[in-house]
Amino acid sequence: MKTLTGKVISNKMENTVTVLVENMWQHPVYQKSIKRSKKFLAHTDKKITEGKFVVIAETRPISKRKNWKVLEVIKK
Repeated sequence: MKTLTGKVISNKMENTVTVLVENMWQHPVYQKSIKRSKKFLAHTDKKITEGKFVVIAETRPISKRKNWKVLEVIKK
């Protein structure tokens, strides 16, 4: 099961939060650290406020763009 950690940036939808996952990687030639980010829609039954960090896991397709669910809230 694939899991990612990210920050909740939107909770305006019903039973869904938008999670921003940021990754740092180093360019193979120039050795510069680069930050990449991607947004995921995750299913949740709890009301999670914006700014909290969560762990999300990959699941079966729940809707057209929602293939992740929230496992736990890490911290504020």
